Amino acid sequence: MEFIIGAIVIFVLYKLGSGKPKPKANVSTNTSPSVSITSNSINSKNTRSSASSEVESARDDDFATFRVYTSYGAEAEKSSNTQKGRWVSEEDQMTINGRQISRGFFYFGGVLKALSGYGIEPSLVDEKRQALAKTFKTGSDLYTDESLGYWPSYATLSKGCRGAYLDFLASDRSDPRTPIGYVFIYFYGFERRIIENKTNNSVSDKEFLTIFDEVLRLNKVFNDNRSFRGYSTNFLELMTLLRPALLEHRAADVPEINNGLSFKVRLATTIANSQPVNADLALDWLKNTFEYTLKTPARRCEHEFRKLFQIRFRDKFGDGIPVKPNKTKLMLSYHAASNGIHSVDLNLEDLPDPSVLKAPLNKIIPIAEQCTDELNSYSRYLGKADTSKNDIAALMLLPKELANESDSPVIGSFKQWAEQVIADHKGLTTVQEFWSHTGMPLPKTLNKKEIDLLTNLAAKAGIGIAPDLRFHLTKFKADGNIVLFSPGHGEFFESSPAFHQVMLALRLGAMVATIDGVLADDENRALRRIIEHDDKLSPTEKNSLFAYLTWRLNSPANTAGLSAKIKQLNETQIQFLKKFIVSIALADGKVDVQEVKQIEKLYTSLGLDKSLVASDIHHLTMTQKGSLSARQDADKTKDVFQLDEDILAMHENDTSDAKAMLENIFTEDDEPESEQISVTISDNSGLDMTHLALFEQLITKAVWTRHEVHELCSKLKLMIDGAIETINEWAYDKVDASVLDDDGDIYVDLEIVEELRGK
Repeated sequence: MEFIIGAIVIFVLYKLGSGKPKPKANVSTNTSPSVSITSNSINSKNTRSSASSEVESARDDDFATFRVYTSYGAEAEKSSNTQKGRWVSEEDQMTINGRQISRGFFYFGGVLKALSGYGIEPSLVDEKRQALAKTFKTGSDLYTDESLGYWPSYATLSKGCRGAYLDFLASDRSDPRTPIGYVFIYFYGFERRIIENKTNNSVSDKEFLTIFDEVLRLNKVFNDNRSFRGYSTNFLELMTLLRPALLEHRAADVPEINNGLSFKVRLATTIANSQPVNADLALDWLKNTFEYTLKTPARRCEHEFRKLFQIRFRDKFGDGIPVKPNKTKLMLSYHAASNGIHSVDLNLEDLPDPSVLKAPLNKIIPIAEQCTDELNSYSRYLGKADTSKNDIAALMLLPKELANESDSPVIGSFKQWAEQVIADHKGLTTVQEFWSHTGMPLPKTLNKKEIDLLTNLAAKAGIGIAPDLRFHLTKFKADGNIVLFSPGHGEFFESSPAFHQVMLALRLGAMVATIDGVLADDENRALRRIIEHDDKLSPTEKNSLFAYLTWRLNSPANTAGLSAKIKQLNETQIQFLKKFIVSIALADGKVDVQEVKQIEKLYTSLGLDKSLVASDIHHLTMTQKGSLSARQDADKTKDVFQLDEDILAMHENDTSDAKAMLENIFTEDDEPESEQISVTISDNSGLDMTHLALFEQLITKAVWTRHEVHELCSKLKLMIDGAIETINEWAYDKVDASVLDDDGDIYVDLEIVEELRGK
């Protein structure tokens, strides 16, 4: 105490002087235990701490006088009550100073020394000590003053505070707004009752359990107060250690606490019994060591972190890590909240203290780091405003093992709907209908983040989608269609070269089959035969390609960029390409004049000579030793070419020859590059020119790699994390939403950009 007071004096001297202590300063400190606290700022509702200082300065002679007050060991006035203090059991009722107290659980009388041997028991209620009349106030309305110090005692309280404490005892003792000093005085009684009788039978098992339940209740009611939460939790742990058999099934009710007593005993007992440290104990070890601090994902997503840690730990160490007992012996002491009780040493029957070992921790910490990384995106999502663990976006960010265990009704509902779509419509549905299962409004455009969300949702339900950007090299659009299939690609699907060759052939084939706006059954069957007859494809690849074909046949054809690639082909490759187009067109056994015109349009869009369409059709049919007959319809309005079925069978071999060549053309969908977004922010207040310059660069595209953004920030001499935070805070001020999402890559929310444009 003297050291602390001295430090305060030197600090205040320094502040009052010219940077140095005054050479003639006259410092007087009063450390007598009988002095009281005089600070007007004391309010025990939020904190136990009530130390204060009063400073008086005499500027005329350059002397400073300090008076430091503390309530520690404050001496109580002598009471006229000679009645020996006794424990009032729970069921006892009494009237004290006009209050009808219907429940006991406190010490009552005039004479009862503290267990430490110094002074009066702090929790002793003495009816002879003056107390103000009943006020009918509760909670935060209860009277407080400086007498309700750091170690409050009923005997040293003012009359007003004694009256308030009696009002608390007369209540149900359940108002969380009660000044915490009164709650501590009440709690001191439980500490004394248990510790004083820890080695005798004065406290029955029934009473022991009743006190355990009452302290546990107080722990929950006043949990917001960190000091009381810690002391009461430690006391509950002490009770479980004093009577382990009685509270064996109640130990799980005790809240977790860092560096707790029960953990050390559990760890020591496990190792002393030659049992391995399992996943749960390993995680508790991390929580109770000063060698490691769990990071935000572990704290924010505690349940998910423990689940994932159990999985990863078992993957690495099976049933657990063997640890040999060390020579250091376990020594535990309970430090009471009451200053009337010395620390309590526990007899632990010569157990080791493995909590000091570092080697086991060095094996456990990497598991925690791995789990932290895996839950990082999930944690960041939950850290945003108005988010929930039940959001579909949150579920999609969970590692697959946790998402499968979550048994989410959202995923279950989606799976049921998807299976119905597959059964009734061959998997064909709209992206809008698919998106509705996320519970979020459909954005105008789907960026990688939204596409990944739907892909993951389907995967977690065991459903495949087409197109799947990972395998089909193209993406669906917000206003387009999508095809579902089951079972899906699965976790370990890898596409083969044959898969890509067939997929590219299907893309071109779908263009041809739909050029007249009508899909003939024969054309559909011809394209499906390309998949069915390829022995190099696995069953999963075939299912995926069937879905992809359905999507292509029900989506607008995209020929952008193909013309330039076709110009790079040699004559042999061009002939293969034309043969493939005509083969698909002839698949329905006929080609009418209107279809010939559509093929001419396709030739033109691909950079081929449309005047060669008729001769290419004729050449293909005649070279296969077939017969082609021409006839006029009855109304003579159009010519119809009929192709014999035996010729079609021959053409199937030719289509397979074209697959390898097609891969050189259709490496992926060649969609026009999106125009750069030009946004003029009418009001950039709150965003300096440097950050505005960064923002204007970022909004030119929807997704950036973190490295790219780092390069931009470096040029502007900005730190990437700080810059993103600054821009998002600015966006929040403008439109109440963030515009940048840091999820490994940096995503730009283009809808928010549009909103900012209008501000």
